[in-house]
Amino acid sequence: MEKTRQNVTLVVEEDLLLAARKVALDQRTSVNQLVREYLTALVEEPGRRRLARARLRRAFETGLVEVGERKWSRDDLYDR
Repeated sequence: MEKTRQNVTLVVEEDLLLAARKVALDQRTSVNQLVREYLTALVEEPGRRRLARARLRRAFETGLVEVGERKWSRDDLYDR
């Protein structure tokens, strides 16, 4: 099922729009697509961070992360 799209009007400085068009041209895409990708990343990023933190907490709690035995000394690290 295709998602409904809505048009949005933005007001930006001419220099910014020209620079964005150059970036879009270099990436073989459109300014519209650049804005869509940016907004998608902006919205999804907090969720991804939250998920990563939750996974890390679970790994620590369940002991899935093993450090192992320390086989070195501080002097070894600094060639003393």
